[in-house]
Parts: sequence; C-alpha cells; structure tokens
Amino acid sequence: MRELLIIAIGAAFVNNVVLSQFMGLCPFLGVSKKIDTAAGMGGAVIFVITISSFVTSIIYRAILVPLDMTYLQTIVFILVIAALVQLVEMFLKKSIPSLYQSLGVYLPLITTNCAVLGVALTNVQNGYGVLESTVAGIATAVGFTVSIVIMAGLREKIEYNDIPEPFKGMPVVLLTAGLMSIAFFGFSGLI
Repeated sequence: MRELLIIAIGAAFVNNVVLSQFMGLCPFLGVSKKIDTAAGMGGAVIFVITISSFVTSIIYRAILVPLDMTYLQTIVFILVIAALVQLVEMFLKKSIPSLYQSLGVYLPLITTNCAVLGVALTNVQNGYGVLESTVAGIATAVGFTVSIVIMAGLREKIEYNDIPEPFKGMPVVLLTAGLMSIAFFGFSGLI
C-alpha cells in the first residue's frame, strides 16, 4: 500500500506530466482559457489515461511479452488510446454537447497527446504491474487535471490585469506555466 501511495504522489505532483516532464502541453496551453473547459478536458484525460494504463498493461504482460513482440508496444498502445478517445468523443457528443463543442479540436488530440502514450510507456519501463500501472495512470491524470485547472484559473485572473503589450497573450501564459513549473518543483522533496 505504501508503494502505491508513493507511486501516486510521485506521478501527480513530483513528476507532474505537464510541469516537470513537459508532455501534454498542447491541451494544457490550448484548453486552459476557462476553468469549466479545463475541468472537462481533465475529466476526459483522467478517463483515457486510467483506462489506457490498465488495458495497455494487460496487453503488454499477457500478449506482447509471452509472444516476444514487445517491439510492437508503441503501435499497440497508440491503437488502444485512439479507440478510447473515440469512445470518449462519442459519449461527450451524445451526452454533454456543450462540453464537446468547447473542447473542439483538442478532444481528438488526446489521441496524439504524448502524455497519454508517455504514461503507458513509462509504466512498462518502470516494470509496473497492472495495479501499479493503473494507480500511476490515475495519479498522472489527476496531476494533469490539477495543473490545467490551476492554469485556467490563473488565466482567467490574468485576463483582467494590466499587462504590457509585448507580454499579452501567449507570452504571459508561458511565463505563468514556467512559474507553475518552478512551484511544482518544490514537491520534489516529498519522495
């Protein structure tokens, strides 16, 4: 149980996929304009990363390793992730059309979000079993959601500030992301 807790804290805060590993920056920068949209994206990413971590771990251990086909892991993982994103997209389109519209092009981009694939590959590299992979997936996705929601909140507040012209728009967003990254670096002493 202690090992699972260490994996969870490490994945969510210490090795935050966005702020320390710099994966998943496209939706992080693109969808973090409003808190509602960021939370919706975070929910979709939590679902996709958690399920893909579970499924890819099972496929890797039950099929690829026994058949000595581990060289196909990246292709197989991408196919699993793409199928899961399609399920999320169909679900949101039918049940929450407003969130589907606000996520726009960033929802299908979860398929190519390197954070999702990065978690699956990192789980394999770390030698995690199915349970550890799932915990790492949930924690990584929660860390992604925390960081994107914090960024959205900051961006909503920054919008009303008096900012010098050269820093308006993406420059101030990148500076904010850099400061958040430094702040999350403070968690490195936890583990």
